[in-house]
Amino acid sequence: MSLENPLADPNIAHPDIDEALIARLVRTFYERARADELIGPIFAEAVHDWDEHIANITAFWSSVTLRSGRYNGRPMRPHLTLPLENEHFDRWLALFEATAKELCSPGAANAFIIRARRIADSFEMAIGTQRGEISRPRHSRM
Repeated sequence: MSLENPLADPNIAHPDIDEALIARLVRTFYERARADELIGPIFAEAVHDWDEHIANITAFWSSVTLRSGRYNGRPMRPHLTLPLENEHFDRWLALFEATAKELCSPGAANAFIIRARRIADSFEMAIGTQRGEISRPRHSRM
């Protein structure tokens, strides 16, 4: 697998990514997101048990990056009911990308960022479809 193309083989995890890094990334990101003036209020309204949320999102990223199978939820469903707009996804990505670049090696950060951008596009398109709008990917390059 090429470090420049962390999704060249989706069955191979980036060698710098492990459970401890995922846990640190998720926890640090959510500390920042909760304090953010744009997306913090959305999280405050939507998340009632932060320990549970952090554990679920950590399992999600473990499944996405390590193919661990730890997450078996449906991440799209809860987001469809939130008052999310493009600027919320832009801020989420900006905070996530800055956190990944700060905490991870360049290759590992790139692996997280590529996946985060695809997730943001997928969520934006699903929300747009639910609203009767046509949305195109804005963050990832297919």
